[in-house]
Amino acid sequence: MASRIEQIIEEIQDYIDECKYSTFSSTKILVNKEEIDELLHELKSRTPDEIKRYQKIISNKEAIMDDAKQKADALIKQAQSYSDQMVNEHTIMQQAYEQASEVVNQARQQAQEIVASANAQAEQIQVSIMQYADDTLATIQNLLSHSITETQEHDAAFINSLNQILMVVNSNRAELHPEEDLAQNEAIADRAEAERTARAEVEEAQDVSETDNVEGIVGDETLNVIR
Repeated sequence: MASRIEQIIEEIQDYIDECKYSTFSSTKILVNKEEIDELLHELKSRTPDEIKRYQKIISNKEAIMDDAKQKADALIKQAQSYSDQMVNEHTIMQQAYEQASEVVNQARQQAQEIVASANAQAEQIQVSIMQYADDTLATIQNLLSHSITETQEHDAAFINSLNQILMVVNSNRAELHPEEDLAQNEAIADRAEAERTARAEVEEAQDVSETDNVEGIVGDETLNVIR
């Protein structure tokens, strides 16, 4: 909306445009003094009021600008405070994350060390058990071999002794009955030899069976120890 001063200026401009030029001139015009004085007087009287109004507007503008500046400063401070808070929270979160990661890594490393130590101990125990089982089997093997050898030697000596006694008995009987008992003595000697051979085969088979049984028992016990 235009002010009254602007309206008066436009009216003066329109009035000048409507005035007629003076005779023999293209730059001078003829004006009505009363009309132009009235317009100028009103313009003069209106000027202080307009100036006051503009001063008030300017004053209000400065107040508005000051208020806007204060609000802007407050918003800037608030934004800066919020930004600082976010930075601090981010720093705290970053530190917490780094500490948590370090704890997890330490726990993982300790777990790996514990597992490795347990595996090493298990392998060492396994080796010790295998060595103990092998030593035990070797001892039992030596005992069985020695026992079998002693038994065979004892039985052979005992059988030889019996055969010698039998031969003496047969000789004595032959002296008593030289004609009758020659063939019988030979048959008895052959039968005794056959019985001795059969007995030796049976005893050998029994020894093998007993050895297999002992080895089976020892094998089961060894497996139980290893398990």
